[in-house]
Amino acid sequence: MSTSPSNVKLGIDLFSLRSQKWTPFQYLDYCAERKVQVVHFSEIRFLGSLEDANLVAVRQHAADRGLQIEIGMTSICPASKMFNPALGSAEQQLAKMIAAAKTIGSPIVRAVLGSADDRKNGAIEARIDQVVQVLHNVRSRASDAGIKIAIENHAGDMQARELKSLIEKAGPDFVGVCLDSGNPLWTIEDPHLTLEVLHPYVLTSHVRDSMVWNAPQGAAVTWVQMGRGNVDIDSYVRKYVELCPGKALSLESIVFGPKILPYRDRAFWEAYRNTRAWEFERYLEIAERGKPYKDEPWETSDEAARERAALDESLGYTKKLVGVA
Repeated sequence: MSTSPSNVKLGIDLFSLRSQKWTPFQYLDYCAERKVQVVHFSEIRFLGSLEDANLVAVRQHAADRGLQIEIGMTSICPASKMFNPALGSAEQQLAKMIAAAKTIGSPIVRAVLGSADDRKNGAIEARIDQVVQVLHNVRSRASDAGIKIAIENHAGDMQARELKSLIEKAGPDFVGVCLDSGNPLWTIEDPHLTLEVLHPYVLTSHVRDSMVWNAPQGAAVTWVQMGRGNVDIDSYVRKYVELCPGKALSLESIVFGPKILPYRDRAFWEAYRNTRAWEFERYLEIAERGKPYKDEPWETSDEAARERAALDESLGYTKKLVGVA
């Protein structure tokens, strides 16, 4: 399987630079210097504001530098702990983002259901239905604006089949996926399986490498710079480029200590009761070939500098992998 530079649209998710406290124009300049094509403003805070004047200025600044923009928000599930009702109803928040996307020139709005907390007590099915209802309520607004909603598999909230069901219930004509390569590992899922199931619905992506290994409680997962993990990220990226042509391959660099998934505890499985045995076996195969990751200083005195260094390492690796300068 080969990649061609003409098939690759490389991007940066600004969550990779979350400690920089820059203006949107500084973010754009930084990304332009690194010769990417897409800048993914995954949260409103990176834009500064949703005022029309700001959005128009950001759009022009990006255009002057040959950059495409994607924008996003966080939870649109009213029952999720991640949802912020102080900002209005889910429909109101999403409507504002759809309008902002049209103004700034983003073809999508990235949004999420929530996190692994939304799986507790078998609640994920109800959460999915709530998100579907929100999306149904904004369908005409999104369609009229020509904007699609990209739902991310986020922070351990949904496995691939669950997100697929959400999209098909909501309407794949205007809802798709922001495919994250690191988050499946928080749902005891092989990211290659996630790609296999969800690639027909992909609108954009977040890409990072991961290390997974056996732990006394079950498995440990940590996200690492591209090329340092054990999930065969090279093959994943090549498959993504082939299966999702023209969709952004945006690096989301997140480096911190490991998360423990205590699957040896029977109570753990209440949140994953629909997991198929063969799917979990694929996950275990990854853990079997992993080893504890201890190379990273998890806390530093200058997190902003560490973020930049980690992102630049991953960006350099990915450019070589896909054959772009």
